[in-house]
Amino acid sequence: MSRDRFLREAVRLASESVSGNGGPFGAIVVRHGEIVGRGQNRVTASRDPTAHAEVAAIRDACKKLDSHQLAGCELYSSSEPCPMCLGAIYWARPDAVYFANERDEAAAAGFDDAFIYDEIELLPGDRRIRMVRVNVDGAGEPFRLWQAKTDRVEY
Repeated sequence: MSRDRFLREAVRLASESVSGNGGPFGAIVVRHGEIVGRGQNRVTASRDPTAHAEVAAIRDACKKLDSHQLAGCELYSSSEPCPMCLGAIYWARPDAVYFANERDEAAAAGFDDAFIYDEIELLPGDRRIRMVRVNVDGAGEPFRLWQAKTDRVEY
């Protein structure tokens, strides 16, 4: 399959998602020319704000590949990934991401995430949702334990 065919599959999943009570987003993960993960937006259907197509496709591919990373894979999405999905993509580390619609096109359809990009640039105390660091005894302990762990799996 070519990039165009993979993107058409992501768009097909997005259209199918709309008829299945999801948002208009679809994504696939491809490795060596084979689809190894599929995802559709299921935010309202599952009542889960993290149920985006890219996250679902990453989860599906990681499960099938028995790995927490997607090196050697490509992600194809019906739309430019939102900030949350972009974070998930960077953690998953695919080789490339291809998308069919830009964020402005998603915004015109009612999916405007520009405010999230703006919020990321702000210091935590300046964001719309109150974010406050609280010093608590032992807060650094999990990091100390992680650094001392000799059999940890790096990511």
